[in-house]
Amino acid sequence: MNEAHVHLVVNHLPIVGVLIGFLVLIAGYSIKNRQIKNTSLGIFLFSAVASAAAFYSGEGAADVVEHLSGKSETLMHAHEEYAELFFAMTLILGGASVLTAFFEYMKFPFASYGFLVVLLLSVTTIVISNYVGTSGGEITHLEIRKDADVIKIETKNHDNNNDDDDD
Repeated sequence: MNEAHVHLVVNHLPIVGVLIGFLVLIAGYSIKNRQIKNTSLGIFLFSAVASAAAFYSGEGAADVVEHLSGKSETLMHAHEEYAELFFAMTLILGGASVLTAFFEYMKFPFASYGFLVVLLLSVTTIVISNYVGTSGGEITHLEIRKDADVIKIETKNHDNNNDDDDD
């Protein structure tokens, strides 16, 4: 298992984790249950740790992918930029979650504001996760690139040229 494999295994965890944490937090707000809201804080903390694994395995994955045909330096750079932003946001979200859990444990009256901050940070992080996930997928998945029509045309022309060789 090389570093690209490791990155592929762990890179989905923070993206899905933040989304699940957000949904759990919304459920906690909906049914007014502090335990469920506290559970979301743990999910956000897990997502922050998972994002560290995804972020730090990304450099090794880039070393593997740079030798593949069809890769784009522009797409790899865009993904790296989004990954840095996503990593920073998940760390901030994880830190806010730890602080909110501490405030909740200490029964501080302003703990409810911590949950609101975590909710807003999670929405922002989800938006960024869309960009980091899509840009990462576009590196090797030609079918999801915005220029997929160009790739199909090039492939079709290549196939037509091969058909001419058979005559």
